[in-house]
Amino acid sequence: MARDPIRVDIVSDVVCPWCIVGYRQLKQASEATGIPVETYWHPFELNPDMEAEGENLREHIMRKYGSSPEQSQSARDHLTSVGKDLDIDFKWTEGSRIYNTFAAHQLLDWASESGQAQALKLALFDAYFTQGLDVSDQTMLVDVATSIGLEAEDAQAVLQDQRYAEKVRQKEQFWTSRGISGVPTMVFDAKQATSGAQGVDTFARVLQHMVKR
Repeated sequence: MARDPIRVDIVSDVVCPWCIVGYRQLKQASEATGIPVETYWHPFELNPDMEAEGENLREHIMRKYGSSPEQSQSARDHLTSVGKDLDIDFKWTEGSRIYNTFAAHQLLDWASESGQAQALKLALFDAYFTQGLDVSDQTMLVDVATSIGLEAEDAQAVLQDQRYAEKVRQKEQFWTSRGISGVPTMVFDAKQATSGAQGVDTFARVLQHMVKR
């Protein structure tokens, strides 16, 4: 008899490398244990006040976290290594930038209505981390949406008229009001939460614990 999938709500941002790492770890844990999961993505902005042109990623990390150039490079190298084991091709350059993602979250909310949020989220991760694209640019966002089969005109209209803006703000506030201040945060069947990319083994134990409840 097939087991019902465990619902996993993932609060995340498109420009958060540990969010795609955590998701891939969860996916591997699901495959290793044979316990199916059904993921739902929720908005979180790492940089809600980021200017339109974004900021050089290395400078941003150094300013925000007080890290040295050597520490910043070490962190990139570590992520690149972790990514290889999860089939994530992180490509960092001296020109890599970080952006505000409010527009991307609006597009994701729209895509969720047709069951395409996950496909769009993963496509946006690839666009940002592998292709180095500006995930705040409306033209780029529309291109990514059409690459997974969504209608360009509809995507453009969503971004231009901001019809999902208030809804996304409310969702962001919902999660932050519950104490979430960092991502990824994963909530399993509304009963147990984890913070960060915990690793395949840890996620496997969480899934096994959930099915025993």
